[in-house]
Amino acid sequence: MLPYPAALALTLAVELPVYAVALRRGWGVGRRRALLCALGVNLATHPLLWWLLGPWTALSAYPLIMVVAEVAVCGVEAALLAWWLRRRDLLLAVLAVAANAASVTAGLIYASA
Repeated sequence: MLPYPAALALTLAVELPVYAVALRRGWGVGRRRALLCALGVNLATHPLLWWLLGPWTALSAYPLIMVVAEVAVCGVEAALLAWWLRRRDLLLAVLAVAANAASVTAGLIYASA
């Protein structure tokens, strides 16, 4: 398992570009605001997710718990984006799923290497 700073760095390296490009091109958000939104949703969810999942990592139920936790994170991140951008848009949830799926995939690839 990655130490927390490395896990956060990997998540940011993957998710910031996904969020920033999609927010700029799909929603017309300015570059700075798109990056701040991307950073903000990750700083709001990543530390809590890491802390909550820590005790479960040795259990056989960990994959199911991880999926449930990631779904919750996607919901929170989509809600934060909707609030900050003042938009009610279901596609923000799709964006959150895409960004988080990309970073989970990167983490799994790293863990299997």
